[in-house]
Amino acid sequence: MQPTDFSDENVGRLVQISEGCWAFVPNSLPPRLPATWELTNTLSKADRGLAELNGVARNLPNPNLLIGPFLRNEAVLSTRIEGTQASLSDLFFFEASKRPQSKPTNSPPDVIEVFNYVQASTYAFLRLKEFPLSLRLIREVHAKLMEGVRGENQTPGEFRRFQNWIGPDGCNLKDSTYVPPPVPEMLMTLAEMEKFIHADSDLPPLIRLAMLHYQFEAIHPFGDGNGRVGRLLISLLLLHEGLLTRPLLYLSAYFERNRREYYVRLLEVSTQGRWLEWIIFFLKGIVQQSLDAIRRTEVLLDLREQYRNSVQSARSSALLLTLIDSLFEHPVLTIPNASSILGITYRAAEANIEKLFGLGILQRFVSKKRPRVFLARGIIDAMLDFNPWEK
Repeated sequence: MQPTDFSDENVGRLVQISEGCWAFVPNSLPPRLPATWELTNTLSKADRGLAELNGVARNLPNPNLLIGPFLRNEAVLSTRIEGTQASLSDLFFFEASKRPQSKPTNSPPDVIEVFNYVQASTYAFLRLKEFPLSLRLIREVHAKLMEGVRGENQTPGEFRRFQNWIGPDGCNLKDSTYVPPPVPEMLMTLAEMEKFIHADSDLPPLIRLAMLHYQFEAIHPFGDGNGRVGRLLISLLLLHEGLLTRPLLYLSAYFERNRREYYVRLLEVSTQGRWLEWIIFFLKGIVQQSLDAIRRTEVLLDLREQYRNSVQSARSSALLLTLIDSLFEHPVLTIPNASSILGITYRAAEANIEKLFGLGILQRFVSKKRPRVFLARGIIDAMLDFNPWEK
């Protein structure tokens, strides 16, 4: 990274950190932003999409019914952007085999990273109800995200105490694509970012969100996990700003589909001051993912209604209705799982699973490596973006 890469001094400043090496320090938010009809139109569409999704969330029969499947899909896609190969099916099987408060031994590192994303997000959503969105909360989320995975040796839950950089695998500081602020400037810009989160502003909330996501990634405050924390921060900001009442919208699917443009847009804010292009790109993601979330919500709610009607017509017990709702969070199930969910004996849980199997709601997964596993194929298919179910 060299000074000649940067053409707009209004976005930030360069500081020399060693001979021939420079770091970028972004200016405080907000920047000066030109108003255009394209920005106005895209913002209007994004606001409408969020409002419609929020209406769907308010009318859910069980407010928490769809949080699980949406969050798990996000966990897979956000970690995939960072290079993991774990699939949604890997995550479901991992959770089905996990004992309470433990991780299965000999589990692939990629799936543990995805599982940690689910745990960190769940923690953050609950914590946000009683604690303000702050640097402290961001550090807590990072600690849970990095527990027991690659990067755990880089002080999880603490901001970095060393200079990091971004670039191709194996590159050194001089050959890097981007160098975030040195530690003293990093701490200063983080404090200013936290103030901006809580400051009164006339800016539309979604534009503030786009600015904050860029700012966090430009600061790059952790030794590892910045991308995942930054994308999780979007969901937290949507809740913090009151734009959503439930965490049902995530942008990682959009960023994954447009991965190259995602990174280019972020970098061009720093190097060329292209705030407008980044914000429009971000808002288009809100539009697309709002529509996608609404569509998936309708499909999943239709499935739930079908399943419940099948059970009720079979004159089965209320336990089966509880088990059906649990499938939307954990569509891969073992008999011990069902026993724990329903608070009944192993034999009684087995009988309830067999009833759902007989109704075609569950299918058996046959494997020599696993105990008896059942899966709700309809729910899984509704959540998959592009890939078929991987056996």
